[in-house]
Amino acid sequence: MGARGMTAKDNEVICGFCGARIEGAAFAHDGQEYCCEGCFLKEKKFRAVQEERDNAYLSLAEALATALDVREHETGLHSKRVACHTLVLARRFTKDPERLRQVYWGSLLHDIGKIGIPDAILLKRGSLTDEEWVVMRTHPEKGHAILAAVPLMQEAAEIILCHEERYDGTGYPRGLAGDAIPWGARLFAVIDTLDAMTSDRPYRKALAFDAASDEIRRMACSQFDPEAVAAFIAEEQTLREMVALKCGTASLKGLGPAG
Repeated sequence: MGARGMTAKDNEVICGFCGARIEGAAFAHDGQEYCCEGCFLKEKKFRAVQEERDNAYLSLAEALATALDVREHETGLHSKRVACHTLVLARRFTKDPERLRQVYWGSLLHDIGKIGIPDAILLKRGSLTDEEWVVMRTHPEKGHAILAAVPLMQEAAEIILCHEERYDGTGYPRGLAGDAIPWGARLFAVIDTLDAMTSDRPYRKALAFDAASDEIRRMACSQFDPEAVAAFIAEEQTLREMVALKCGTASLKGLGPAG
């Protein structure tokens, strides 16, 4: 019958949105249904406002992540880096822009709950005491509480809540296991370990990519979802180049064309 909105009677065209009879030219909407000019313009305005809103959310999220990196004395762009690297894996599972947006926001703001952790614990140079670890392990729930009430960030908030869970159920704060852990958090866990191992720390120098890769493979089915590890292996060359860029060892030739 073709696009929705056209009736059999005299080829009459009905707006698929407001239901009114279209007197003049009909507008095709996404190739699925016809709409009147008024609804067409309203939809165009809605999409423009939606894009502006999404850009505002993104700018705010990145500003918060940068502020947290500064507070933790992180060098470089840790939060944005792990968010971008997690997207590399996520795109192997979905093309849905909204789901990818949630994965990016959740990965970007994974440690936002550390805003509520005292400096004496968060910035301590030595090992934490058992009591201090109890406080530190509250940061996923604190982060979830910050984001859960933000419209359109509920899935991102779940990633934040679960980013310290382990596939075998030995993580925190809820001891979730397997598919009970949101898939975005399972992907992020692999990337967070990759970034931590290939970054300098006060107590050790950064490890080589191959050493980090071997550890990630070894921890499949225990710390990590085996499907997330499989995605990591499939994207290993891309991630290797991205880590090399972070470490300042990448060649422009090796990275290929920009964009």
